Amino acid sequence: MSQNPPNLRPDLAPKAQFDTVARPEDRNGQPTIGMVSLGCPKALVDSERILTRLRAEGYQISADYAGADAVIVNTCGFLDSAKAESLEAIGEALQENGKVIVTGCLGAEPDYITGVHPKVLAVTGPHQYEQVLNAVHGAVPPSPDPFIDLLPASGVSLTPRHFSYLKISEGCNHACKFCIIPDMRGKLASRPVHAVLREAEKLVEAGVKELLVISQDTSAYGLDRRYSTHPWKDREVRSHITDLARELGQLASADELWVRLHYVYPYPHVRELIPLMADAGNAVLPYLDIPFQHGHPDVLKRMARPAASAKVLDEIAAWRGMCPDITLRSTFIVGYPGETEAEFEYLLDWLDEAQLDRVGCFQYENVAGARSNALPDHVAPEVKQERWDRFMERAQAISEAKLAAKVGQRMQVIVDDIDEDGIATCRTKADAPEIDGNLFIDAGTEGLSVGDLVTVEVDEAGEYDLWGCLPKK
Repeated sequence: MSQNPPNLRPDLAPKAQFDTVARPEDRNGQPTIGMVSLGCPKALVDSERILTRLRAEGYQISADYAGADAVIVNTCGFLDSAKAESLEAIGEALQENGKVIVTGCLGAEPDYITGVHPKVLAVTGPHQYEQVLNAVHGAVPPSPDPFIDLLPASGVSLTPRHFSYLKISEGCNHACKFCIIPDMRGKLASRPVHAVLREAEKLVEAGVKELLVISQDTSAYGLDRRYSTHPWKDREVRSHITDLARELGQLASADELWVRLHYVYPYPHVRELIPLMADAGNAVLPYLDIPFQHGHPDVLKRMARPAASAKVLDEIAAWRGMCPDITLRSTFIVGYPGETEAEFEYLLDWLDEAQLDRVGCFQYENVAGARSNALPDHVAPEVKQERWDRFMERAQAISEAKLAAKVGQRMQVIVDDIDEDGIATCRTKADAPEIDGNLFIDAGTEGLSVGDLVTVEVDEAGEYDLWGCLPKK
């Protein structure tokens, strides 16, 4: 399974790998489908939904090309480099299997795909579930058997059992010049709040310990529905991010569940979320993933982004005033067309003042169809690389200092993995899967299991990771 790569490029599809879902050794004559999932968590959720529908129709899920009657490749198409990775994955699937159905963001450009790989069976765009199912039916007709094809109520998951992505909306109303996501995925389309809460409740009942809320624009959730209200339990709840977060945080105690918010634009009403994060009885984590992209107002204007960077610093100060333990992560672009050395230096100064906890950065590159391609004064590749190096050096120093200050503290962590040597790889509340750091426990882990939420004492810090031990009782 492939999702956000660890090199701080969540927009870039990594090398294709097969998603592995357990299936009986004896297939009982059932057709099998393989799935290669590329790109971001939003695409991963699409893959899970497709596989869930296929399992409900009687299909088995194959963990390799040879065991599959056909292969679905869920592509990423945000950057040219991601498109190249997706085309490579399609080519590999064609070579190894022969029957390939393409879906996902790159599927919004079917001629581009078939021009390179004319033998694909079908091409569909992002979240076009019915079209994908129709293509699978045409290539490999279903053979359902109600006695052996029992689908768990929680559906098919491509993530570890203890965490799950929860997609609350599709599309985006922004018109950022460097981005073509609205062209690929359309305008904002929010799910009704009771449907999201029902899915989340089922996930928690199935043993999920961490819900990762995702969308293109989480802050705008419900805007397209005019924040419609729906009955939930014994009350009416708005399709609004504040109401949704509050209700998600009450599905279980804060000692049993984490709720993490991703892709939150810094609208004024985001301030209403902070008291939930400061409430020890609510499971919403003190963590905000906010796509700032840059700090200089002129660069932000050229990006067609909100340009009040000074007001953003005021908001950050206000958030920390209400919730001192809040973790802020963001991603930035360096080398955007027209970026001057003075504007880049401004960004470094802005970063020093913002003191963000987790920071990723990538160098600007053209995306077919993006309006930024036509901007003047594109930055030379060697300058982009040099600025990226300087930016990451500054961000690393901030991260290292913040982590050093955590030595000696006790904190709750979630166990992601325990290797054969007994070393446990964990995450703190400040760390999202795949994109942030880890906390390692290298002794006394005999009683731990993957998915456990436990308290540790931090005894060492690095640039991005922590090391800790289980406190002696």
